[in-house]
Amino acid sequence: MLTLEKFEEASEVVSKVTLETKLVYSEYFSAQTGNKVYFKPENMQYTGAYKVRGAYYKISTLSEEEKSKGLITASAGNHAQGVAYAAKLAGIPATIVMPTTTPLMKVNRTKGYGAEVILEGDVFDEACNYAYKLADERGLTFVHPFNDLDVAAGQGSIAMEIIKELPTVDYILVPIGGGGLCTGVSTLAKMLNPKIKVIGVEPAGANCMQESLRQGKVVSLPSVNTIADGTAVKCPGDKLFSYIQENVDEIISIEDSELIVSFLDMVENHKMIVENSGLLTVAALKHMNVDNKKIVSILSGGNMDVITMASIVQLGLMQRDRIFTVSILLPDKPGELAKVSSLLAKEQGNVIRLEHNQFISINRNSAVELRITLEAFGTEHKNSIMAALTAQGYRPKLVKSKGTYSDGC
Repeated sequence: MLTLEKFEEASEVVSKVTLETKLVYSEYFSAQTGNKVYFKPENMQYTGAYKVRGAYYKISTLSEEEKSKGLITASAGNHAQGVAYAAKLAGIPATIVMPTTTPLMKVNRTKGYGAEVILEGDVFDEACNYAYKLADERGLTFVHPFNDLDVAAGQGSIAMEIIKELPTVDYILVPIGGGGLCTGVSTLAKMLNPKIKVIGVEPAGANCMQESLRQGKVVSLPSVNTIADGTAVKCPGDKLFSYIQENVDEIISIEDSELIVSFLDMVENHKMIVENSGLLTVAALKHMNVDNKKIVSILSGGNMDVITMASIVQLGLMQRDRIFTVSILLPDKPGELAKVSSLLAKEQGNVIRLEHNQFISINRNSAVELRITLEAFGTEHKNSIMAALTAQGYRPKLVKSKGTYSDGC
């Protein structure tokens, strides 16, 4: 059972191994939303995520016999690192089962803390089932990443820190995967101040808690599909569900496309790397129908590999019309490319890539296709470039993915 005494004990224990993550006030998001927005940057923890809190506290509650058996867990990455690091500090061997889709950086970091890593299954739930099997076969002590009240108590230490630093907080936004973080934060927040509103945030492609609350019981999704790998869970924790029902005021679901632009916002305005699961509470700020409230968004982690970052940045720039590709047809004669280049220079369009295809047609009046990838300042600038090309008779078409086209103006 989660009690105030348990949360106080957990907060004291985890303070020994966590870095101080003071609230960061966001002028940008405050101006965007009409509220006072603060971030709780758990992405800055030593292991890159909040998960070390629950893992370390859970290990502290184990008996010597349980510790002597060695630990095993399943995780999409952040709990894996939390358990591996906490186990290393306690001198206990740890085995971690991770989905085969886990980013390489999370796998390598987990190994770096001394844990044995086994890749199994496409999603967390499959990895978890295999970890249970290994626990039985090897006689290991299982540490669940979320469906455990001791783990939830450790995660709840975040709420203790938020309220100590900002006693007048109105809303706390919490990412939800299986529900451990949200259970700990919401339960303690309501104990300390029942007026605080706690909003859970899930990816739309893995909204198992939202669906469970709608049906009034724990349900399992048939599948999950989201770039927020840390919250890609089919079924929430049954030991946590009643706490969520009692203490969470609302759950918001977020589309993956919203996470992409939120990544750009955090990099450009706060110089922070936040992983997709941690960005859920950033994207949720625009869904809050409130004004002049003090809102804390928990940034749950920052473990993102550079390949994913590169893809997210490119997609984000495309979504915001800061990169786009246009196709035009030119007569097959000298000087035409120079005319287009001059026009684009006049419109301040920065050319990133140019493809010049002379074999698209046998009609020499429109025999050359020119595909130009441009950098723009945004939608308005893109539209002005398209309009300038149209005014010169080029009939530009925007190039979409997979080589499809749409009229540009």
